Amino acid sequence: MTSVLVADDQPLIRRAVAGILESHPDISVAGQAENGAEALSLARELHPDVVLMDIRMPGLDGIEATELICEDPDLSETKVLILTTFEEDEYVVAALRAGASGFIGKGAEPEDIARAIGSVHAGDSLLSPAATRGLIHRYVLADARTRPAEPQAAAALAKLTDREAEVLLLVARGLSNGEIAEKLFISPHTAKTHVNRIMTKVRSHDRAQLVILAYESGLLAPGE
Repeated sequence: MTSVLVADDQPLIRRAVAGILESHPDISVAGQAENGAEALSLARELHPDVVLMDIRMPGLDGIEATELICEDPDLSETKVLILTTFEEDEYVVAALRAGASGFIGKGAEPEDIARAIGSVHAGDSLLSPAATRGLIHRYVLADARTRPAEPQAAAALAKLTDREAEVLLLVARGLSNGEIAEKLFISPHTAKTHVNRIMTKVRSHDRAQLVILAYESGLLAPGE
């Protein structure tokens, strides 16, 4: 059973989504929040598996709340799934950088929302590396050819071994664990172990954040 906290400042949407999720046999709604501050407070109280987070909310918005949840060591098992409109790519990138594990549109079918929650709870990113790269190209790397590497990203990259940096580069290029294994002549299990170890070292929640790290650290350049 996956426990979910629903955060949205629009009561009608929040209650409708909660009602949809409650009807799913594998999901329980732990609580509802009407803004980011309440979402953070309830997450710390309830420790849900997944927070379904709206972006635009009064006071503490969804991106700020996501960052605070994802950096809280007591909430290391809680994932954030952004509930948004697909037209706001710049907000999606900001949410991914804050630690969100993916996003889904408010117009999605009920079963798609439930499936997305299950996927995020299982530790998967609900945004493929290829899609992430497209977003980054449009909103993060407008001046990447002249901008130096981000200091924090460069410091995170320095924590990795040469092999781990090689694996990170392949992740950022969109390769799956199986494809990484084939490329490096290792087993899929070993590839997965490398990816998990990288995430731990750089404090990343999922592969989407690894793609961003590869760009911001200068490991992967635009167009590669």
